[in-house]
Amino acid sequence: MLSLLLSGLLTLVSLNCENLFDCQHDSLKNDWEWTPEGVNHWNHTRYWYKLNNIGREILACGEASASGVGDFELPDLVALCEVENDTVLHDLTKRSLLRNARYEYVMTDSPDPRGIDVALLYSPFSFQLLRHSALRVEPLKDMHPTRDILYACGLITTGDTLHVFVVHAPSRSGGEVLTRPHRLLVAHRLTEAIDSIRTRVPDANILVAGDFNDYSRDKSISKIENSGLTEVSKDARGSNGALGTYRFQGEWGSLDHIFASSSMAARLVECIIFDAPFLMEDDEAYGGYKPRRNYLGPRYLQGFSDHLPLVARFRW
Repeated sequence: MLSLLLSGLLTLVSLNCENLFDCQHDSLKNDWEWTPEGVNHWNHTRYWYKLNNIGREILACGEASASGVGDFELPDLVALCEVENDTVLHDLTKRSLLRNARYEYVMTDSPDPRGIDVALLYSPFSFQLLRHSALRVEPLKDMHPTRDILYACGLITTGDTLHVFVVHAPSRSGGEVLTRPHRLLVAHRLTEAIDSIRTRVPDANILVAGDFNDYSRDKSISKIENSGLTEVSKDARGSNGALGTYRFQGEWGSLDHIFASSSMAARLVECIIFDAPFLMEDDEAYGGYKPRRNYLGPRYLQGFSDHLPLVARFRW
């Protein structure tokens, strides 16, 4: 089957959207700040501007890379973090600038107190969804409920099966040391699911993407790598100066990661940080450039996200 697409590329994008909320209050969630009456004065105009910005960003990730790999092709898979609900995903895929891409999607419905979830956009022309599920992460006694892990399984155009996981691990709010066990718990739940797949199919094609709220040197990332996955995003860089997907007080770092099983890592062409100039702005406080985010505190900046997307391409 692989001979059918020897020159083809499979492209995966991973992006934290930075609070992609609708404007309606969910009575079961703490989302008041993302309503017209809230501190962010989040209204329909800002919501639709944000949707179109995220759509534009995803489309631009299909550009040929700095190394000249390929021509423009829509990303096949897009792992999204910080998306609120089905309404947001429907508007993004069916009504925004992204609508002509004809993406389908699956997402979680997690117990996260703020109501944010993860999702996977997929092109039905290159990924035939077979099944999907949400993997619940049972919280520790001192831990707020967190996002489910999204699992999706499908067939790519060669007929091969691909397993995809999307993760948004708990934040470092409250301190990195105190919250470290929370992220290790997510890593443990993820590796359990991966081990279950490998029990049945030892050489399974597996991709994992998302915001892990940890850096490559941290224990949760090491746990995932020790499960037999390769962090293909470890050395990812941008072509316009980005040394990480996130910048804090003038320092670049990557909280976002893409992992691949050995069968997928062997097919990796490149993994880059997509730092197109329109996604960047001057860092007036520390010099250089930083992601052009949507909000800084309550101040509306009309931007994209405080994270830059990772783009991984695999040869088939």
